[in-house]
Amino acid sequence: MKEYVEAGRIVNTHGVKGEVKIEVWLDSPAFFKKFKRLYLDGEEKKILSAHEYKRFVIARLEGVDDLNAAMALKGRTVEVLRADAPLKKGEFFVQDIIGFTVIDEQGNTVGVMTGAEETPASMLYVVKGETEHLIPAVPAFILGVDADREQIRVHMIEGL
Repeated sequence: MKEYVEAGRIVNTHGVKGEVKIEVWLDSPAFFKKFKRLYLDGEEKKILSAHEYKRFVIARLEGVDDLNAAMALKGRTVEVLRADAPLKKGEFFVQDIIGFTVIDEQGNTVGVMTGAEETPASMLYVVKGETEHLIPAVPAFILGVDADREQIRVHMIEGL
């Protein structure tokens, strides 16, 4: 596994004092706010302050003191150290399961997970096999993830 986890992207500036607006790719802005530092191309930046704004985080970063410095970061991907993001047993980052084989309850291959899409209701896993499937990332459909076998077991219903 990679040492860093892609956590989001700086999509804009906020105000004139150097704050940046970060589109969060992790579970939630609340989870992202727990981090005390992030990385831009391997360079550590301490997070001086952060607050949630919808699905975004507005953050003030060490060394980014004005609008011009913040503007220079626009479009950059932010990463966090995997070691700074302890997950509970059975939890994982979506980016870690892309490429896993998706199987149904009978053990039949549905396809390969190629990505995820965020929707207002839930995240959808994009699974490509003979056809493309969008499977809600909720316990009713995602029955389990086996990291050792690189498999995701799902409950399929007609129309998925």
